[in-house]
Amino acid sequence: MEASQFKSDQYVRFCPGCGDHAICMALQKSMAQIGIPTHEVAVISGIGCSSRMPHYLNTYGFNTIHGRGGAVATGVKTSHPELTVWQMSGDGDCFAIGGNHFIHEIRRNVDLNVCVFNNRIYGLTKGQYSPTSPKGFVSKSSPFGTVERPFIPAQLVLGARGTFFARTLDVDMPTTVDCLVAAQQHKGCSIVECLVNCVIFNNGTHAWIADREQRAEHSIILKHGEKMIFGKDKDKGLAVEIDPVTFVPKMIVVPADDPRVLVHDAHQADTTLHRMLALMGQEDHDLPVALGVIRDVEAETYDGAVNAQIAEVREKSKAKTFDELTGTLESWEM
Repeated sequence: MEASQFKSDQYVRFCPGCGDHAICMALQKSMAQIGIPTHEVAVISGIGCSSRMPHYLNTYGFNTIHGRGGAVATGVKTSHPELTVWQMSGDGDCFAIGGNHFIHEIRRNVDLNVCVFNNRIYGLTKGQYSPTSPKGFVSKSSPFGTVERPFIPAQLVLGARGTFFARTLDVDMPTTVDCLVAAQQHKGCSIVECLVNCVIFNNGTHAWIADREQRAEHSIILKHGEKMIFGKDKDKGLAVEIDPVTFVPKMIVVPADDPRVLVHDAHQADTTLHRMLALMGQEDHDLPVALGVIRDVEAETYDGAVNAQIAEVREKSKAKTFDELTGTLESWEM
């Protein structure tokens, strides 16, 4: 299939230079690579710049109300398990008003592919701070700097017992496509944090890793089964050491040829290492930011369990249809 088959006839109304353009193109490319027909795909969204996405993809789509994309997507997948369902959301739509739906779709492990566009600002409503804006961030709703501590999306996902978490960057098309393809192939709730730039209200928010000259030194692309090596000259690696005072394990940078360099295991059930990798570079810049698929483990899906339960109950029930069921109930005529 070709990416053009997944492009709708709608004019794309993201601001020129917005990182959402790149994610839209990556979605079209990844959907073509996956090869599922357009009529077997549904794209659900809430409200926000990212939530315009259903209009730009030639699939079934539904633009819901603010923060409720996860609830509707869950309903779509549970009632139509044959569909591939994508959910588009932003850091405001997903982590603020939609936060409760977000953690529970993860906890339930609904077989959804969730793209969270994180530009650390409310873009559509013109520049208020969001749940991922850094402390001290000056915005229209925090003129003296926000006093709130931000969410780190990976912590929410792992805390809610997430089975899949990936992170990508709007200026890195190959990694973005790889992450989206892996998300669709994962059976369960796949969360892809897309670090995007808002050129109007928060320009350069991810510049320290998005800049082409700095990216190799400040980020690492993780791939299952491969050594965790990074740097412009591929001369650095990641290892773990135990703090001799606190006995807490911590990630450290070592030479690439050091035997302690770790091999990435995205399928490890225990979250300890995945958590350490996902938190790197989030609150300080001493360690590189991890990009790529960080966690990908198997677990029973909510939609699969619900439909299996329905089939089991239906098999045991004397009433096989809704009309037969209502016929067994007490009724009277007026």
